[in-house]
Amino acid sequence: MEETGALLRTIGQRKTGLASKDFLLTWEQTREELEQVLDIAQVMKIMREKNIDTRIFNSGLGISVFRDNSTRTRFSYASALNLLGLTQQDLDEGKSQIAHGETVRETANMISFCADAIGIRDDMYLGAGNAYMREVGAALDEGFSQGVLPQRPALVNLQCDIDHPTQSMADLAWLKEHFGGLDQLKGKKIAMTWAYSPSYGKPLSVPQGIIGLMSRFGMEVTLAHPEGYDLIPDVLEVAQRNAKASGGSFRQVSTMEEAFRDADIVYPKSWAPWQVMQQRTMLLRNQDTAGLKALEQHCLQQNARHQQWHCTEEMMKLTRDGSALYMHCLPADITDVSCEAGEVAASVFERYRIATYKEASWKPWIIASMILARKFADPAAVLTRCLQEAQPRIKC
Repeated sequence: MEETGALLRTIGQRKTGLASKDFLLTWEQTREELEQVLDIAQVMKIMREKNIDTRIFNSGLGISVFRDNSTRTRFSYASALNLLGLTQQDLDEGKSQIAHGETVRETANMISFCADAIGIRDDMYLGAGNAYMREVGAALDEGFSQGVLPQRPALVNLQCDIDHPTQSMADLAWLKEHFGGLDQLKGKKIAMTWAYSPSYGKPLSVPQGIIGLMSRFGMEVTLAHPEGYDLIPDVLEVAQRNAKASGGSFRQVSTMEEAFRDADIVYPKSWAPWQVMQQRTMLLRNQDTAGLKALEQHCLQQNARHQQWHCTEEMMKLTRDGSALYMHCLPADITDVSCEAGEVAASVFERYRIATYKEASWKPWIIASMILARKFADPAAVLTRCLQEAQPRIKC
């Protein structure tokens, strides 16, 4: 357990403010805070592997609010709550009093009487998801300060319209593992590229999360997409500032080939232009079914003009030594597997399939770490007590 001891000493020495703020955007956290989350996640992962019980809580709820479909994040959040000893309770808004005019302030307090964590996924409405999370956070602050709530729940962004911090942090944890440390990432070239999909309306949060986070660690970040598939301008500025501060670089190019050339990591994924997502938000709010259908057809036709944005074996040969690490948040649109033509060739995906599963496997640990860091000002002491007691998870 020498590795765990060293990590706990590092965690204990870090100066962070994670216990006093919610994890809503990665670029709102200091680099030391980001590293703290990675370290806590790694300690908990090791404890699980060593059959040591990681339950910090004997009781308490973890509330989940999913306003969009999810597999990996939904089960990762449930796993994280279980790791910590919390019971999950899903808020089904259709069965709540929200339809009868219950306000966000009221809902936030009513679901939080015995809650230690709230995870929210709200990525459908551009300009609304992250704002909603902050409104919930403000309501929780008031409820706790006024003595309504016995504790202030940790609020975790499980994906919003701007960022997907649990995904990008899991991606960073995987890169740290794969390359042998965060220090090994400096100078590595990562290509975040658009890729063709036979569907439309995929959120911007993953590509924005990648350029907003990997630019913090001295990486050479390249963003590539066809004309008209822009990300939110403010996030592009964030990536530029981050790259300058970390000694890395951030650039935009117009072809997948240029982005892939000599890349150490490639992340080909489809997304909808932010202008389209803005238009889609207005149509959704107005319940304009005809307008949504027309927008979808227009976007699908636009996507179809860019089918050459396809992660093929030929594209992979352009990468460093032809063996760049392929990454994806999953599910990928796999040509001749999940669709007729999509983001990635079947042979490429199959070669890296287990690697993408390992990438995804970091998410429960990251979420659990975010919750623990928010709930305890001294996470090292909490984890040290768990290790000292060393209760076996499996007792037989």
